[in-house]
Amino acid sequence: MMRVEAGVALLAGDLTLGNASDWLAEGEAALKQGVVIFDLSGVGQLDSSALSLLLSLRRRAQAAGSRIEFRQLPESLVSLAKLYGVADQI
Repeated sequence: MMRVEAGVALLAGDLTLGNASDWLAEGEAALKQGVVIFDLSGVGQLDSSALSLLLSLRRRAQAAGSRIEFRQLPESLVSLAKLYGVADQI
């Protein structure tokens, strides 16, 4: 689901409510390793829980005094973020 290469977390697979808690655990582990870039180019099917995941990871990073960046966001995720009015947060 998520692997880290050269300090970048590469997400791959579906990101839906059914597996969101697994993704969150992997994301938290990546943050603890010092990862600050999350690449979503490998994400397949997603739902609004994907948006929740990104916002949760951003909050956790900020709480730890770090900033993170999301790259290669799927267009469907960008559309959801615009719909919910949080596009500027991802």
